[in-house]
Formats: sequence, structure tokens, C-alpha cells
Amino acid sequence: MSESSRWTMPDMAGILSNKIPQDELKPGDHIYSWRNAYLYAHHGIYIGDGMVIHFTRAAGQEIGTGTVLDRFIFSSSPSHPSGSPCPRCGDQSRTEGVISSCLECFLCGGELYLFKYGVSPGVFIAKTRGGTCTIAPSDPPEHVLHRAKFLLQNGFGVYNIFKNNCEDFAIYCKTGLLVFTNVSVGRSGQATSFLAATTAIVSSPLRFLTTGVSGLAAVGFGVYCVSRYVSDIGVRRDVMKIPVERLILCPGPLESEATTITDTSKEKGL
Repeated sequence: MSESSRWTMPDMAGILSNKIPQDELKPGDHIYSWRNAYLYAHHGIYIGDGMVIHFTRAAGQEIGTGTVLDRFIFSSSPSHPSGSPCPRCGDQSRTEGVISSCLECFLCGGELYLFKYGVSPGVFIAKTRGGTCTIAPSDPPEHVLHRAKFLLQNGFGVYNIFKNNCEDFAIYCKTGLLVFTNVSVGRSGQATSFLAATTAIVSSPLRFLTTGVSGLAAVGFGVYCVSRYVSDIGVRRDVMKIPVERLILCPGPLESEATTITDTSKEKGL
């Protein structure tokens, strides 16, 4: 086994769990906490002094579809474990958009996890649950904090579970990367994993090569892994690094610029 392909102990530990003690957090860390029996995770950027900047919907509107489905997933809006308003944050249960909360309210009684950046393809695929890591490298902490604090004052657009959610917000703060595509999926690993899982068997012509349950499972898992990998922000090509000031002040020209770059890449066969 070559040196570059050998997995280290931190790699192995990271596959098992991304849990991190609160006293090991550093400003600029991308953190998350599982909600609703591990159905989904809420993400944010730790800025120090026990505070987190994150993107959320108001209570009862987590999915952001405007339909009855919104009632079946608990809100990611922060709440104090005691049930009473937090003495530091106040009552944020009806607050939406980019907000700042204390770590205790952000966790909402859940455990703390660290989102990993710059992982190897092997580790990424081994982490079968999306929304926990990416192949893309992180920018320096000062850049991450600048984006998060700027968006706290200016917003991050309209929340959408597939195109623009809390994980999308945190990944943008960490990388400055935006996805420009007609496909209705943003940067979120949770969203891409969900779509990969639901289409793994149905969309694969390989399903006709086997009829056994184990064979179908193997084919489905393979398609799922490939779909997750090619959709990762660190692999896909329909991304651009956008300064946060331009993201807020000049959204129109960015779309045109992204289209031009994409068309040019296609002409060159990239």
C-alpha cells in the first residue's frame, strides 16, 4: 500500500464519528448537530465565545416547501433546553434567516459534531451518510468568519431544503464556493445524499443485470456512492468562488458570468 493511500488513525476515527468536545472548538469551525432522531442535521459556523452563526427557518417551516410536509420535520430554529427563553439569546423559536445563537441553543439538547474538510475520496465514500464531510478544502478561519459575519448582517437569500439550506450556508462560509446549475440541488451533502439514495436503483440501467436482492443492493450502493462523490462541492465543476460582497450586492451579473464560464468550459471539452 502506498503512503498516499494509507489511512491514518485520525482518518479511521473520523469515519466512525465526527464528535468533538466543546473545549476543542476553534473560531471558523463548521459544526452540526443531528435533529429528529438523526433524520437530518442542523449546521452552523462557530465564531468563538460560545456563539454560532447559522441559517434557519422559523418553527414549523424547516423544509421550506410551504406544504404539509413542513409539519413533519422539527424546526432547526434554536431553543434553550430548559424550554424557557435563553438569557443570552432570548426567544429565537420564530426567528428565521441568518442568526447568531449561543452554542447551547444551537445544539438544542443534541450532541456536537465537526464537519470535515479536505478529506480523501476514500474517507468521503466510507462516510456513507451525507452532510458530514467534503473533499473541498477550507479557506483560512479569518475568511470564514468574515463571510459568516457579513451574511449575518445581509442575509443568505430564501431558505430551501434542496437549494439553499443551513449546510449550504456553512459550506459557502468555509469555501466561498457557489453552485450554478439548472439542477435543483445546491452544495448540501444531505440533499445530494437523499436524491442519490432515492434514484440509485431506479435510474441505473445496471439494475437489469441482476435480479437477486443482494445484487440489487450492491448495484444500488455503488450508484449511491458514485452519485454522492460526483455531487460533492470539491469535485463538481459547476462551481465558482464568489466574494461574499458580490454575492449580496451583485447577484444578477454573477449568474451571467457563471453561464459564460460554463459554456466556455464545454467548448474546450473540460
